Amino acid sequence: MAIFQRFGYFSIYTMAIFYITAGLMHFYNPLWFVSIVPPIIPYKLELVYLTGIAEIVFGFLLVFPKSRFSACIGLIFLLILVYPANIYLALTNGKAIGVSPIVAWGRLPLQFLFIGIAYWHTKIK
Repeated sequence: MAIFQRFGYFSIYTMAIFYITAGLMHFYNPLWFVSIVPPIIPYKLELVYLTGIAEIVFGFLLVFPKSRFSACIGLIFLLILVYPANIYLALTNGKAIGVSPIVAWGRLPLQFLFIGIAYWHTKIK
């Protein structure tokens, strides 16, 4: 059980760094993210900034046991909300950001893995 618990903490800190870094990238290179927002969705740049803030905040809150559950639930909702961007990227076969179709389509199941990890993190005290 101790190994499982230690891996859980390692995973939490790794994911926190991942989300904070991804969130910061929304401000460093927002047009990259704008390019994968489906054309039908308005206020693309504003949404990119908003999702960047959410990733930073949830990533930070993930580290603290008292806020971890709320952060994980927030991340699950965020991952679901941004899923249309991954679908759009896949439908363009990666052309929206210049990646291969394998990468574009590979992001679709990866999103479910991240949702599963966030759910698992709700169980770690």
